Amino acid sequence: MADQPGLVSVVINFLNAGRFLDEAIASVFAQTYPSWELLLVDDGSTDTSTGIARQHAEAVPERVRYLEHPGHENRGASAARNLGIVHARGELIAFLDADDVWFPSRLERSVELLRRHPEADMVYGESEYWCSWSGGQAPCRDRVQRHGFRADRVVPAPELLIRYLTHRAVLPCMNSLTLRSCAARESGGFIESFTGMHDDQAFLARFCLYHDVYVAHECWDRYRQHDASLCATAARRGEVARARQEYLVWLRALLAERGLRGTRVWDALRYAERVSNHEEGLFAQFARKALKLATTVSMRLKPRVRPVPPPASATSLSSVSVSTSQSARNEGS
Repeated sequence: MADQPGLVSVVINFLNAGRFLDEAIASVFAQTYPSWELLLVDDGSTDTSTGIARQHAEAVPERVRYLEHPGHENRGASAARNLGIVHARGELIAFLDADDVWFPSRLERSVELLRRHPEADMVYGESEYWCSWSGGQAPCRDRVQRHGFRADRVVPAPELLIRYLTHRAVLPCMNSLTLRSCAARESGGFIESFTGMHDDQAFLARFCLYHDVYVAHECWDRYRQHDASLCATAARRGEVARARQEYLVWLRALLAERGLRGTRVWDALRYAERVSNHEEGLFAQFARKALKLATTVSMRLKPRVRPVPPPASATSLSSVSVSTSQSARNEGS
């Protein structure tokens, strides 16, 4: 597949998002950047969202495509996003969750920054945590989540991953990520064993281990806060801590497999593992601060070595099956 220069492939994956999907799609059509295609990836929806997505694909087939797994299966957000990556025609890929929206300049600014910084394989900005969307008495105030470090620059690999693990950077929302298509595929895409929490963190960990990223001090999207979101549901079920542990176990295995024991990123992982128990009290707070200081000193004594990625053939996201329904008909348009 030859990526079309200048074209941005927008991937909206959805599962039973009929309440919000039209609004997300409308925010893509409102973009000031004109060269985009929209891939609507259905992860086995049983509500009205399948019909909504198909209607958009049928109405504007030259710009919108509908994709689904064989048999209309539900495989999780990671598999759905990978399906979008595989079928993307654009030079760049941007993500938007089905319950969130973009500001009109979202794509224009992302494309501009990646053109200005060809050494970066990804760009992202800040996101507005959107509580007032319902128009009633909001449970919280709208706020822009800051990065937590100096932005408006290219951060070389693997420094972002180290910052995420040592709590010196806030994780970005998926809605603000724009990647070069070749880098998205060569990195292996999303890890499909993560079907719920931490699917984004696992993707970012593997990507940021080897790829430079431009981080912008700009807000391009609204991240809707509501009780039915994945994070809110996991919190109610008490699944957050367990999901975090599963992610750290996976990351330890990845770093060990890539021969990164004893490096700065390994030190950062060990810090994250030791502070993930969330113990309360003054002594626990003091212990975390002492551990963070010790980890910082340890990392400063080690050289800043850029990890060597494995051969592209070992990680590349090569092919994902797709149902031969509306998606196949739109491929030929």
